[in-house]
Formats: sequence, C-alpha cells, structure tokens
Amino acid sequence: MTVATQVAVLFILISIGFICAKKSILDEYTIKHLTNFILYFVTPTVVINSFNREYDPLLVKKLIISAICAAALHFLSMLLSYLLIHDKDKAKQAVLRYGIIFSNCGYMALPLQNAILGTEGVFLGTAYIAVFNLLTWTYGLVLMSGKMSEINIKKVFLNPGIIGITVGLIIFLSPIKLPAIIASPVVHLSNLNTPLPMIIIGFYLAQITSFAVLKDLKLVLGIFLRLVLCPLTALTLLYLCGIRDNILPAMVIAISAPTAANTTMFAAKYEKDTQTAVTMVAIGTLFSIFTIPLIASAALALCNL
Repeated sequence: MTVATQVAVLFILISIGFICAKKSILDEYTIKHLTNFILYFVTPTVVINSFNREYDPLLVKKLIISAICAAALHFLSMLLSYLLIHDKDKAKQAVLRYGIIFSNCGYMALPLQNAILGTEGVFLGTAYIAVFNLLTWTYGLVLMSGKMSEINIKKVFLNPGIIGITVGLIIFLSPIKLPAIIASPVVHLSNLNTPLPMIIIGFYLAQITSFAVLKDLKLVLGIFLRLVLCPLTALTLLYLCGIRDNILPAMVIAISAPTAANTTMFAAKYEKDTQTAVTMVAIGTLFSIFTIPLIASAALALCNL
C-alpha cells in the first residue's frame, strides 16, 4: 500500500502534465528546455543533497555493493536484449535493444526511491545512475550509431550526472559539509525532481493517440522485457546473491523504470527508428505505473524476510 500510494501521487502529477499538454499550456519547446533544466540543475542537486551527510563507512560499503549490482543488472539487460530481440530492420533492432538495456533510472526511479526509502534510497540509486551514464555514453552510443568513433570521453566524465555524483562524493567523504546558505537552495532545487519529471512524462503520454501500435509484437516484447522480465530476473538474482536491506529495493526500482527518455534523442540523432523509440518510452511509462508498484512491493517484502 505504501508503494501504491507513492505511485498514485506520481500518477496525479503525471495527469497534470497530461492535462497541460491537451490544453496547450505546455508545448514541445517548453518541455525541451524544462528537460534540460532538470538534467543540468535538478538531478545533480538531488544527488548532492543525498550525499550531504556525515561520513558513514557502512554507507560506503552499501554504495560499492550498489555500484557492482548496477553494473551486473545492466549487463543482464544487455544479455536478454541480445538473446531475445532480433529484427531485419537494424535501425529498429538498435532502438529496441537500447530501450531494454537503459531504464529511466533518474526521472522515474529517483522520486520513487526517495518517497519509499528516503535519502538513503537516493544515495544508493546514484550508483545505478553513475553506471547508466558511463554505459549510455559509451556502449549506448556505439549501439545506436554503429561506430566506436562516436565515444566522447568528455561526455562520459563531464555529463551532469557524473559531475553531481563526483561533487556529492567529495562532500560525503570530506569533513566539510555544505553551509546553510548553499544547502538550502540545493534542497529546494532537489525537491523539484518529483513534480517536474512527472509533468514531462504526462506531456509525452498525451502524445499517444492510439494503441494500435501494440499490434507490433516486437515492440510489445521489448516493453515486456523492460518492465517485467528484466526487473523480475534482477530481483531473483539479487535475492539469491544475498542482497538485502535498502540496496535490494533501490536497485530493483531502478531497473523496473520504463525506457530511458534519451532513447528518442539518440534515435533521432543517429537516424534510427524514432517512432519505435517514442512509442516505447510513452507506452512503457504508461504501463510502468502498474508494474513498478508490484515489483517494488515484492522487493520490499523479500528484503524483510
């Protein structure tokens, strides 16, 4: 019920974005710049705020374990996508595989991790985001472009997500914490990480005009892998490996999130199947409202056994 309540809150925020899209209060131009604002300011402050705490060796251990789990879960998704997704249309195949491997672990997972697990959930969730950023700007670029030359070391290590994690680690590992005059704006900005991404998701859901796209069985399979098979396989493997405490639900929530929003950006940039990308993000987000509570609840129940 706790998970369902938090998802219901997110759903209400998503509905506001949906209404704003239908009433033309928000448009593509606004959403594009709002997304950049979240990327460059809100998400880094969420991470920094979660790291602005007293140094705790136990938390360092949990963070390292989370990072290892995050890497393993990404490779698990890669394996499943390569085993189960094959298409003569290589542009569509690349999009489907990318959409299965990379979840919306920032916009969709962080608010839920924070709501259910508190700041420690966000703290552990940053490990998943760090692995996501490293892989999306390396493996993800090669997958979408088909060229190793597309890898840009500057983007790998100087993107907002990695910068936020680096700054947060420095604060966490040092005896000096943020003074109140800086910590207060950081908290206020980080509080925007729940409403703004949900409103953006609602905007994109409003772009769905028909469910006829679900006749595409390859697309349905891709969404099923992203929302059900990958999370349930991850939950099973993590549990069997002895992962418990907040690490288990934090990692499971991250991998349970729908397809990453940047799938559409990469698809457009490298002239892949943008229609499949947009549909996978939008439809996946819609169905995740029902799948995430069930899988997250299972993770919470198992970690308490």
